[in-house]
Amino acid sequence: MDITFHPHLDVYGVAIALVIAYEYGLRALAGRYAPIGMPPVTTLQRVMFYSGVVFLVVSSTWPLHDIGEQRLYMFHMIEHMLITLVVPPLLLGGTPQWLMHAYLKPFIPLLKVITRPILTLVFFNAWLAFIHVPSVVELMLMNDLFHFFAHAVLFVSAILMWWPVMDPIPETKTLAPFGKMGYLFLQSLVPTIPASFMTLGESPLYEIYTTFPRLWGMDVMTDQIIAGLIMKIGGGLILWVAIAWVFFSWYDNEQQYETGPVVVPSTSVAQ
Repeated sequence: MDITFHPHLDVYGVAIALVIAYEYGLRALAGRYAPIGMPPVTTLQRVMFYSGVVFLVVSSTWPLHDIGEQRLYMFHMIEHMLITLVVPPLLLGGTPQWLMHAYLKPFIPLLKVITRPILTLVFFNAWLAFIHVPSVVELMLMNDLFHFFAHAVLFVSAILMWWPVMDPIPETKTLAPFGKMGYLFLQSLVPTIPASFMTLGESPLYEIYTTFPRLWGMDVMTDQIIAGLIMKIGGGLILWVAIAWVFFSWYDNEQQYETGPVVVPSTSVAQ
């Protein structure tokens, strides 16, 4: 395969920082902020958080990241899908609400503004469209600093995009379940535009990939079409799974609310 290895110390640094902040918070802040009588973190939350960290490292380091930079665009698209649609909800869902609140309490007024659904939707998709412009893709592949900056902004924009769905802290909750489903539905439609250029185009959209050695005998157009399908079908599938999760969570909560607590009839006899 002969893919040049890069250490990707920036990604490892971000992953280590996330783990340190997580574990420090659970140990040092739980006594002050965690709900009394409840475990500070559940097993499911730990699994989600560390899965998010693992996916972040796997998607943004050798070999997946390097294949995407030096050989096949489809791997670049897989990386984008993981760091936007998989890692953010895992990290947000895996962080206890009390811990998120403890760290972000000073920034809540700002978060109330920048996590408004219309802003997060526009910001995420505008940046997503921007980094798929051919000249921008070429700049990302030629300039490591810009590449890191572009992916950092993409990751932050994805965190904000998922924020109204995951409700990490109660102060910034803005959408009811039906609103969340509509929000995710809109998000599933927007990537159709750049994906259509990749799948329906008759010539290579990203000329720089025509200069790279090919892997497994895959030509540039096949690579481009697969990348577009990953963006549309793969990303859409993840978002529709999220829509289903919101719906069934909503349905379950409604059923519990309608049923109410079980009342055990008294067996005492009035005197």
